[in-house]
Amino acid sequence: MTQPLLFSPLDIRGVRLKNRVVVAPMHQYSAVEGFATDWHLVNVGKYAQGGAGLVIMESTKVARNGCGTVGDVGLWDDAFIPNLARCAAFIKAHGAVAGIQLGHAGRKARLSRPWEGGKPLRGDEPGIFDWEGWELVAPSAVPHTEKSPPPRALSHNEIRDLAVKWSEAAARADAAGFDVLEIHGAHGYLIHQFLSPVANVRTDQYGGSELNRMRFAIEVAECVRAVWPADKPLFMRLSCEDDAGWGPDESVRLAKLLKAQGVDVIDCSSGGTLAYSPSDSVRAQKYGYQVPYAEKIRNEADIMTMAVGHIVHADQAEAILQEGRADLTALAREIIYNPNWPMDAAQKLGADPNFDLVPPPYSYWLGKRAKSAFEGKPSTWTAGLADRGNTKL
Repeated sequence: MTQPLLFSPLDIRGVRLKNRVVVAPMHQYSAVEGFATDWHLVNVGKYAQGGAGLVIMESTKVARNGCGTVGDVGLWDDAFIPNLARCAAFIKAHGAVAGIQLGHAGRKARLSRPWEGGKPLRGDEPGIFDWEGWELVAPSAVPHTEKSPPPRALSHNEIRDLAVKWSEAAARADAAGFDVLEIHGAHGYLIHQFLSPVANVRTDQYGGSELNRMRFAIEVAECVRAVWPADKPLFMRLSCEDDAGWGPDESVRLAKLLKAQGVDVIDCSSGGTLAYSPSDSVRAQKYGYQVPYAEKIRNEADIMTMAVGHIVHADQAEAILQEGRADLTALAREIIYNPNWPMDAAQKLGADPNFDLVPPPYSYWLGKRAKSAFEGKPSTWTAGLADRGNTKL
């Protein structure tokens, strides 16, 4: 049998991914004053053990005022390096490549955690530290929603300084042992705010024209690439459609400019500028709803892309790659549901009969069962025995 593309290696610069299954960065909001905890180690560790080729840690903030809520992970100080290094080392020890996303929330900051309502904070809630340093800043003094307090518009010099903050955090990520870095330019956070004609109403060189609104994203990429090792890949996540004036054509034009700055992969997501987007809600009801963005940018900007968004099944992920719609497939909520998704997908595609994708404490026992006379299949194949016409439950 021909090896599925999903489980074929991919070389990007000097880094080899053992397969094309990526764990997308997912906020955990479980840090303590910016420090990663055992939660983060266990969370990313189980995905590495489950067979993923690349595990990207959540959006880690480049400045204190970049935190969106209580529990964000930070990398604005060297003190944060050891805890993150522990996570990177564990990911790599189990055969995956360790990645990290760097971000800044901009005007979407000082909010309670999503499961606590995502409401503006007062400053006296549990877990808050350095409230004065956690200032709400953005390209323009335009609030995210009608209920959000207005942010302070950044000065020209502050914008340049923030781009440098990304490079400083990138150097720390390298010191911590990460081999892939992703710049978060999506979901209505700071870089996306600069791109957006709704959030960015500046009249200087960072606002107005499309190229001016792209300037900050390009400068961040330039600053990061200057310190990020030449043999390590650089990704950028974009909201390729935000239903508010930034869409796929704009994303293609930006991707071409980012490629010239040394960005290797565009991670193609959507949404985030508006508090609620009805059209995005409709799109998100479908499998692989963001894959068309990855396909368009890959074809028109001549850059590698990563597809994400309701990629649920092994054959679905394989088809995305076989059809040339993306170079990588990323999973988020589905891999929370099943942290061993890569191992499961490899079995379904016939790519790993001996369970070599996972560590020996897993592969030995699972391989032994697979070679036994057991009549059944793992639970992920069917909803239950009734699915097989067996009424003896």
